[in-house]
Formats: sequence, structure tokens, C-alpha cells
Amino acid sequence: MKRFFTSESVTEGHPDKVCDMISDGILDALLAQDPNARAAVECCAAYNTLFITGEVTANANVDYRAIARGVIKEIGYLHGSFAYDACDIIELVHGQSADIALGVDASMEKKAGGDESDLIGAGDQGMMFGYACRETEELMPLPIVLAHKLAFRLAQVRKEKLVGYLRPDGKTQVTVEYEGKTPVRVDAVVISAQHNTHVTHEEIERDMIELVAKAVIPAELLDENTKYFINPTGRFEIGGPEGDSGLTGRKIVVDTYGGRCPHGGGAFSGKDPTKVDRSAAYMARYICKNMVAAGLADEMELQVAYAIGVAHPVSVFVDTFGTGKLPDDRMAEIVKREFDLRPAAIIKKLGLRAPIYSRTSSYGHFGRLGLPWEACDRVPDLKKYL
Repeated sequence: MKRFFTSESVTEGHPDKVCDMISDGILDALLAQDPNARAAVECCAAYNTLFITGEVTANANVDYRAIARGVIKEIGYLHGSFAYDACDIIELVHGQSADIALGVDASMEKKAGGDESDLIGAGDQGMMFGYACRETEELMPLPIVLAHKLAFRLAQVRKEKLVGYLRPDGKTQVTVEYEGKTPVRVDAVVISAQHNTHVTHEEIERDMIELVAKAVIPAELLDENTKYFINPTGRFEIGGPEGDSGLTGRKIVVDTYGGRCPHGGGAFSGKDPTKVDRSAAYMARYICKNMVAAGLADEMELQVAYAIGVAHPVSVFVDTFGTGKLPDDRMAEIVKREFDLRPAAIIKKLGLRAPIYSRTSSYGHFGRLGLPWEACDRVPDLKKYL
């Protein structure tokens, strides 16, 4: 049975990603000075103005405006109304709500005499999802892996000046054809690349196919029927915050699994690890990746849910889509037995108080080597259940 699935990605110059990168840049600066910093930093960018807001409680002295200008410069906005040295920055940041802090500082279980891992309660209610599958060596769905690689390559071509007309904003999209659950070919590629005035559409189309698409997508996945849509509107000169407003946390599907797995609704960027929107989603990915790598399933989705101020999750749900070596309810029991899902334990296990978040804010939070939740260190322990 033929099926088609599509995922998208964006470059760091996309207005939403500009905001994500600034939020995580500020978070990393706070954690570098105070590993126990509490932060939920959000940005909005539009035309010539950046608005920085949110909640921060930290023993740190951080120049939010300087970090923002540094990130904007690094991305490549050197000219125009949103240039790093020209845009207006409005800052409105306050401390964490005392009501929220009551539950984070000491969980319901800790107040009842729990142990050290009960110290931190979940920073909010909500549900988080993790996912892994055997489609790629990253144990990620192929469409989102290819979309991220295209977006990264698009930025690389610009930064290395392989062509001289590209600007920072850009989007990519990949449609993969499946036979059953096996990816067999790429059916369509979409690349929207911001450019200067002095280039023709024909030049852009040729370069994007040869220097980006064919440089990234394995040749065996491309054929004479693969469709390419390069700057489908015909022009893309106005981009970044000058062309569209940006918001922290708006690209949550790009950040995760490209639509293959549900998303609980909470964004990641700018949030310290007491926010389970971020830390529990990372832990859920870590669990799914290790269980799939151990051979317990070929595909696995995990949902965990929390109540604000409570350390233990209120529910754990597993779906292996018929690929599990054990029933899904048994898999859920293994998750609860083998992995501590309390926020303090997650933070300790994954080392989440370190300033590691800036590199996650573009090209996806999952499937990237070097991030602690991508380690497969639990595989030997989990194989005992086979």
C-alpha cells in the first residue's frame, strides 16, 4: 500500500527561529551563571522591533539586549530594519510567579516526606510525547530528518558563499513515499530561499536543486518523477521579521517529529528544565530511542502527563503500533520500572542544568548526536526484557 507523508523545517533566519534562538541564548547565559535559574523567556519579532518578555528568577546578571543583538548578528541579519545594530528592543521580564514557585520548590510528595528526587514538582500540568522508529540511523522519521538536513544545507550554502545571493530566511519540505511502513522514495521537495534582487528564478531553481536538494537527499531516493518546488511564488526577497512576525515556540512540530508523533502543546525554547514541557519531552525521546534501539519495538510513541506541583507523572501511555515484542501495557510497566520520570531525576540523568540549549533551537531538538537525550546508554539494561 502506497502512502505519502510530509514534514517541514526552517532555517535559523526564519522569524520564529530568530525568537527561539534568542530565548535559548538568554536561557544559556542564565544557566551559565546560575544552574538553578528559573526561566520562561519568550520573544516576538516584527519588522524593526524585538520584544523580550517572560519570567526569570536567577542569581545572574545577564544583558538580554546584548545577547539578542549577538544572536541576530550570528544569524546574518546585518542590514535592513531588523539588523542587529538597528532594531529596537523592548524588554519586559519579571520574576517567576510565587504561586508557581510553591509547587516547583517543593513537590506535593516532598511536602509529605518524600525523598530527594521528590524535591521538584512539575512546573506545569500537561502531556509530553516521545517517539522513535527504525526509518533512519537517527531512529527518527525520514521526512523530518531530510527536511532538517535541507534547511541546514541551505544555511550552509549561504554562509560558505557557495552562491552570493542568499539571505537568512528559508523553509524546506519533503514528501516521502512509503510502501507499507518502508520509505522507498522522495516524491516532492519544496525549498523557499530568501534572496537578493539581482538573481533570476532560473538561477535559484538550478542552484537549490543541485547544491541543496541533491547534495542532501540520497540519490537512490530520487528519480525522474521526484517533483521540485523552488520558491513557488516566484520571488522571496522580503524575509525574516521584516516579512513576517516571529514568536518563540511557534514551530513545535518542526522542533519535534515533523507531525509523525502528537505534540502535547508546550514549546521548548526559553524554558529551564523544571518546565516539564521541555525536560519530560526530552526524557520521553530518550526512553523511546533506547527501547527501540534495544529491539523492544520497531516504532514507539510514549506519552507522559503531569500535574503542576506533583513530581510523579499522573499517567504513562505506550503505543508501539503493533511492532512491540511485548504488549503495550507491559511496555508501559517497563518504562515506569526502568526510568525515573520525576523532574529532579530527569534533570540529573540528562544533565539539564548546563547551558546546552542554544544548539537545539534550530534544525530540531531530536535525532542530533551529542545531546544527552540522544544517548543509547540504557540499551544493555533493556535487552533483558526480550
